[in-house]
Amino acid sequence: MNPPIRSKSSQNGKPSRFTVSKLALLMVLTGLSAPSFAQSAYSYTIVDTNQTQCSGASSTMGSCVGETGLGQDAQYQGAMPSYTDNGDGTVTDNNTGLVWAQTTDLNGDGKITADDKVTYDEGAAYASRLALGGHNDWRVPTIKELYSLMLFDGEDPSGINGAGTYSIMPFIDHSVFGFESGDRDAGERLIDSQYVSSTKYVSTTMNGDETIFGVNFIDGRIKGYGATSPRGGEKTFYLLTVRGDTSYGINNLVDNSDKTVTDKATGLTWQQGDSQQGMDWFAGIQYCENLELAGRSDWRLPNIKELHSIVDYSRSPDTTNSAAIDPVFEASSMINEGESLIIQIIGVTPPTLI
Repeated sequence: MNPPIRSKSSQNGKPSRFTVSKLALLMVLTGLSAPSFAQSAYSYTIVDTNQTQCSGASSTMGSCVGETGLGQDAQYQGAMPSYTDNGDGTVTDNNTGLVWAQTTDLNGDGKITADDKVTYDEGAAYASRLALGGHNDWRVPTIKELYSLMLFDGEDPSGINGAGTYSIMPFIDHSVFGFESGDRDAGERLIDSQYVSSTKYVSTTMNGDETIFGVNFIDGRIKGYGATSPRGGEKTFYLLTVRGDTSYGINNLVDNSDKTVTDKATGLTWQQGDSQQGMDWFAGIQYCENLELAGRSDWRLPNIKELHSIVDYSRSPDTTNSAAIDPVFEASSMINEGESLIIQIIGVTPPTLI
C-alpha cells in the first residue's frame, strides 16, 4: 500500500509527531473508493480516515488477514487526505475543495494559547469580520465540515500523567495546520483542544444546558459541549474558520425501493434497514461482508466518517422522537441497559460514477 499524500510539507506521506509538554447502531457499508474533488460527480467527497492498520480484540494486527482482519477500515482505502498550503495563511483540502484558515492563532501573537479561544458567539463574530487570503466570506464550520479534517491515525493522550515531554500524533495533519494541546499554563488539561462548530444540538444536555457540537483533534472525539463551562462562564474553543461550498454535508437521499437508499450527495448506497439484532464489532464486520442485497454483494461496514455523513443534526429523541437519522432509514428501537455495547448494523456499497 502506497503511503497517502497528506500535505506538501509531509515527509514520506506522514507528518512528524506533535510534541507536547505536560508542564506547558447503525452499521453502513460504503464505497471502496471515493472520487477526488476535481473528478467528483457528487456534491462532496468524504475524506478517508487514514487508518492503515487492522485490529484484533486487544491490539493491532501485523496484517489484515484471516477472518478477524477481513473487512476492516484499513482494507478499504478511499480519497486519501491531501492538502495544499496556499502560502497566504490558508489551506485547501484537495478532496472537498474547502479552504481553511491555517491556524487557530486568532490574536496573531505567533502562539496558540487559551487567549485564542472563543465562545460560540465570539467565534461567529470573528469569522464574520475576518479578511484572510484575499477573501472575507469566512464562517465557523458545521460539525460535518470540521469532522472532515479528522484523521484516525492519531494517538489519544488521555491518561498521561506527570511532568515531562511526550511525543504524540494528533488527529489532524499538524504538518499543515497550526495545532496545540490545551494550555497547561492557563490551568487547562492537556486534552482541552476542542474546536467549535456552528452546529448546536437541537435539544439540551446536562441540566438543560444549551449544547454545541465540537471536535477534539488531540483525543479524536466528536462531542456535544455545554455552552456553560464547568469552570464557570461560557465554554471556549479553538476556532478554525472555513470558506467554500456551503452544501458540504447536506444529504440527498433517494429510496431505491429495493431496501436500499442512495445518498446522491456522496454516491454511497446504504442498506435501508439495520440488522434488527445487536452484535459486537467483529460480528458486524462479518454481517456486512456476507450481505447480499439488491443484487449486490460488495457491501461492507462503513468507516466512522462515512457513517457520520448520514447523521441528521436536525433530529433528536427529545425533539423529533427519533434517532438522529433521516426517516427514510428503518432504525430499530434500542434499549440502553447500561451494560455492554450493542450496535445495530446496516450496509453500504461503493459509489458509481455516472
